[in-house]
Amino acid sequence: MSIDWAALGQVFGVTLFVTVGIVGLFTLGIVGTSRKPRQEGAPVTAGGPAGSGGAARAGAYACFALCAAAVAYGIYLIVAA
Repeated sequence: MSIDWAALGQVFGVTLFVTVGIVGLFTLGIVGTSRKPRQEGAPVTAGGPAGSGGAARAGAYACFALCAAAVAYGIYLIVAA
């Protein structure tokens, strides 16, 4: 029995990259949904401009959609084989 170390290294590298990417996207989604909209009359703080709450929430939903697409693609690859 012989092991193709180059192929094993490639699988490890791609797996590490994709895992870190998906976790990073999910983290960005969590951060985006945790933003609170600014109250009327409240001072603008270092958190961002007044209208950034909607953009952050939309970006968070896009991150969650990309995570779901990656998981669905992985399930497709497993089931199709």
